[in-house]
Amino acid sequence: MQAFGVSSIYSESLSALQQAVKNNFVKKYNAGPQWKFAGAFYFATVVLAMIGYGHSTPTTVAGKLFTMCYAMVGIPLGLVMFQSIGERLNKFASVIIRRAKRASGARCTDATEMNLMLATGMLSSIIITTGAAVFSRYEGWSYFDSFYYCFVTLTTIGFGDYVALQNDQALTNKPGYVALSLVFILFGLAVVAASINLLVLRFMTMQAEDAKRDEQDAQNIAAGNQPLTFDDDSTYNMHGKLLENNYTTENDETVSLCSCTCMGGTRCLNHEQFVDPDFQPMDIIESTLCLKRASV
Repeated sequence: MQAFGVSSIYSESLSALQQAVKNNFVKKYNAGPQWKFAGAFYFATVVLAMIGYGHSTPTTVAGKLFTMCYAMVGIPLGLVMFQSIGERLNKFASVIIRRAKRASGARCTDATEMNLMLATGMLSSIIITTGAAVFSRYEGWSYFDSFYYCFVTLTTIGFGDYVALQNDQALTNKPGYVALSLVFILFGLAVVAASINLLVLRFMTMQAEDAKRDEQDAQNIAAGNQPLTFDDDSTYNMHGKLLENNYTTENDETVSLCSCTCMGGTRCLNHEQFVDPDFQPMDIIESTLCLKRASV
């Protein structure tokens, strides 16, 4: 029994060692030399795009220092580049939309923000679905896993559970596939930047419209053109002059009393006249006020 236990522990340790060797060596070096030009260029692109798969990392002090300096300088420039490409994509899409509307004979030929958002959304969907099909073929993943990898990549999440160019010495033996992967990352991020640019522009436009509307209302109120209405249905202008008052007067109370206990007034729909001319409605009003005070 003791020998059997030692053998079981030995087999488990051997399996764990094999798994560690597979994860630490085979996964890293099955793609080929990571720090040749192709692998280094791929690493630099991933850093610039802020994806950070973690498949290859610098190990020396000099490499880590250079990576930090490169990221501090390259990431802002990369954001400006993606933003500029996104703006030009939006401009190109607006030209295409205007020409399409003119060809269809539409009255309004302007490219609205909603049209541009739909166009960039369709382009993003095409890029992700096409990239998923390509990576599914070359990497041997399922289509869902490839779609997941494309989404995680273009949103710059970069978990690192799926990384392209890590099988069959792809970095050295498949230069076309390497170029395709880099173009997918750069162009896909530019399209995503275009979509984000449209969303930010839309929010800024909405805020500007609200601010302009509030300013116009404030100007109208200051000029006395727009009345101020309070909760008691009384309307005043800017100078404090009463424009309309819906309170009942003493004449209304002496003439009639409403059956819905709204304290009288002829504007109530449930208003009913008293038949007895000698009846004094102020008694009921005072009693009603007492009942209300007691209930409160």
